[in-house]
Formats: sequence, structure tokens, C-alpha cells
Amino acid sequence: MRISDVLRSKGTAVATIEPQRSVSELLAGLAEHNVGAMVVVDTAGIAGIVSERDVVRRLHERGAALLEAQVSEIMTTMVASCAPDDSVDELSAVMTERRIRHVPVLDKGELAGIVSIGDVVKSRLNELEKSQEQLEAYIAQG
Repeated sequence: MRISDVLRSKGTAVATIEPQRSVSELLAGLAEHNVGAMVVVDTAGIAGIVSERDVVRRLHERGAALLEAQVSEIMTTMVASCAPDDSVDELSAVMTERRIRHVPVLDKGELAGIVSIGDVVKSRLNELEKSQEQLEAYIAQG
């Protein structure tokens, strides 16, 4: 299965935020969109990614003052990305190896979607269910 198949079923909407926005605005956006991460974009494209985990870790370090800080202060700038033609298995390996949960999808350099670890797990479960159904149908014929 390809990343494009995942996007076809889940959609291509991506919650984004600008790097100069406050962490408080970030939290509002995460809640509003019911997501665990937002892609940070500026005029040049993707500047980073920021997750709930990033906020929690920095909140522990800096306390409530973090809420007024800019997103750029806490975002991850080394963003792993994938392409629509990449396989879900390849992405799963990258996510596991790098211990990341959200990966933006880039199509010819443009943000085309985002895939979460939940999307990957759901995709793999669907593939297993299809395989099981095919095996059961095959056995029933025999």
C-alpha cells in the first residue's frame, strides 16, 4: 500500500501554524483540529513540525511562561517527510527508527498531507483483514 492510498481514505487536510505564533495559539489549534501535531510553515515552505510532546517537554523545563513563547522556539526543524508514492511499510520503518509519530507528505515539494502513526497502523490492519478474508475464501473453496 502507498501513502497516496492512505491520503485517499483519510484526506489531505493538514493543520499548519506560522513559526512566529505563540505556543498558546498552537495549543488552541491542536485542540480545534483535534490533532497531535502541526506543520510549521513560513513563506519558504515547511519550517518545522511541533507536537504535543514538544510542548509538554518544554513546559516542564520553562513553566507557564512557555505559553507566550513563539512556536519557532520549540519546533523540530529536522522534519522527516515522505512522498505519495512511498510505501506504508517504508514509512513505518522510518517512524519506528526515528521515534516519530507524524510525517508530512510532500508532492513535488508541496505539502500534500500528513500521515500519523495511527494512520499507518490502521492501514496495516486493513491489509491484514483483506489477507485473512482472501485466505478464508480460498479455504472455503477447497
